[in-house]
Amino acid sequence: MAIKRAICLAGGGPAVGLSIGALERIQKEGDITFDVWSLACIGAWLGIAWNQAEPGQEVEFTRSFFRGIFRPDDVYDRFPIAGAFAPDFESCAVNALDFMLDSSNYRNLVIPEAIKQATEDLIGFMGTPSRWSQANFNDVILNDVLAVNPVSRFMTSLMYQNNTKGLSRIFYPDSAFLQQLDFAKLSQPRRPVIYHNAYNLTDQTLELFSNKDDKYQSITAHSLCACSALPYIEEPVTMNGKVYCEGATIDTVNFEHLIANHPDLDEVWVSRILDRKQIRQPKNLYDALNNLVMLFASTTSEDDVKLFKYHLMEVGSKVKVVEIPVNHNINYDWSYSNLDRSIVDGRAAAAETIRRYREGRVWSAEEICSRFQSAGNDVGEKGARTPARVRG
Repeated sequence: MAIKRAICLAGGGPAVGLSIGALERIQKEGDITFDVWSLACIGAWLGIAWNQAEPGQEVEFTRSFFRGIFRPDDVYDRFPIAGAFAPDFESCAVNALDFMLDSSNYRNLVIPEAIKQATEDLIGFMGTPSRWSQANFNDVILNDVLAVNPVSRFMTSLMYQNNTKGLSRIFYPDSAFLQQLDFAKLSQPRRPVIYHNAYNLTDQTLELFSNKDDKYQSITAHSLCACSALPYIEEPVTMNGKVYCEGATIDTVNFEHLIANHPDLDEVWVSRILDRKQIRQPKNLYDALNNLVMLFASTTSEDDVKLFKYHLMEVGSKVKVVEIPVNHNINYDWSYSNLDRSIVDGRAAAAETIRRYREGRVWSAEEICSRFQSAGNDVGEKGARTPARVRG
């Protein structure tokens, strides 16, 4: 009897090369194929790019597609921004102008009592040498100078309170970048069943989209962008009157309803490309922003996998989880060298996984959870909350 497999490709932005390399290596094993693909964030872009490619051209197309997101190293060195998603410069200008022309945005610029109090505090600080320290100086500048100054108050509100909701805009219906993907091919008979998630901010629910499962909305360029709209980095996406952001903020690996939708699964392979050991000491604001995003995502993805395994044990499932190891040597640069290095590392990790798999060294969910519990892992406590988050 043929083994029915699913693969989960997790979110992780510039670490996507790990999943690309893993797919490249797995593809060489003719008997290891996936009937179901469950995707989140950058994993959704990868899974869709891979599955809409012509048979035999998956590797070539996917590499070419993602090199359009990454940059050559010398270009990236002094412009450390991914190449695919630009700010909406026109909307930013319109939003700024609308803000300045709205008279309500000029209220509370001058607050006499606050100015009076700040002046007294500033004079007191200047006349008290014992308070002259770096911390106190910074506090005075923020609260007794900038916070009460009408000009700085207006400029700060202009920056943060106009209608611009992200550093970049991810969806345009006429985007040449998105037009590289042929979404119609995903519905062809020979294509696997694909899911990706997105978080509905309007209804406060995590939603799935699919190419073949009629219970869910169809996968489109619009839904793909919705699943990747990371708050603050990319602005939310409005679709069918609802506002969406990245689903990976809720379920980084997208196990949502996987087992319920496919109770006959035998194996679930997982490419979890983020790990807390990848986080490095920041050297600048660029590193610090990467850490802010990736540290939470990496710990969430680890927990998601543990909870999913525990959930399988709880419901008595015989599904085996095959987790591809996460390499720690990558960085979070959108550079060609990082992409290429990640692909090599992803291939190596998949090769080791396949070797163990061929040797029969794949543990069931029950065996894995038994090991966690015997080691004093707290997955049991977390597992009590599993059904609301990983409904399988």
